[in-house]
Amino acid sequence: MAEPEHEHGKMDTTEQEKTFAGFVTFTKWAVIVIIAILVFLALFRT
Repeated sequence: MAEPEHEHGKMDTTEQEKTFAGFVTFTKWAVIVIIAILVFLALFRT
């Protein structure tokens, strides 16, 4: 049973784009929080 040929650019990538945007946003905020914690620790030497 032959399947139709794959054509580049035909796939709907809306969900992948939303997921990636969420991942980037989460990563950005995680890095900001980690840097804030490190600054707090450096300033107050806890």
